[in-house]
Amino acid sequence: VVATQCSGSSGINAEYGEHGPLFDKCKEWMEENLPDEYARLILNKTQEELEAMSLNNSKKKQTRGGKAMKNITKKQEVQKQVIVGRSMRARKKYVTLVRGLKTCDMNLKKCSKAFGQKFACGSSVTGDDEITVQGDVVDDMMDFIAEELGIDDDLVVDGGDIKD
Repeated sequence: VVATQCSGSSGINAEYGEHGPLFDKCKEWMEENLPDEYARLILNKTQEELEAMSLNNSKKKQTRGGKAMKNITKKQEVQKQVIVGRSMRARKKYVTLVRGLKTCDMNLKKCSKAFGQKFACGSSVTGDDEITVQGDVVDDMMDFIAEELGIDDDLVVDGGDIKD
């Protein structure tokens, strides 16, 4: 019968601790509690072998975000401009389209809700950077954006009739 001693930190047999996910903790535990085993297993290895074992174990651990976190690019400097226009919905019915609020760092959902409350109509975020407001309220919308949302008058542009 062979007696095996398990690491208290990982519960893995001391001889196989170097292959486990908690090699560094296992190594510390062995140094404190099993100095003879530690000397036999760890100290007989070269420094390069120990570094290789630590690197192999760190590669196995996955951090939140994965590979996609490395691909984050800086935002390109975009020209700030808000375009307000109207589009025909049916016969003589119009909807007002607001584009470019994202370039001014505005929250589209909050802006949509504010538009709906101000003009007493339906308003929704319809695209990546577009809000649709029911009704032809282009002139009032331009004033509201400039006054209430704090966007400069020069950045708010009348887009006229927009064809989708």
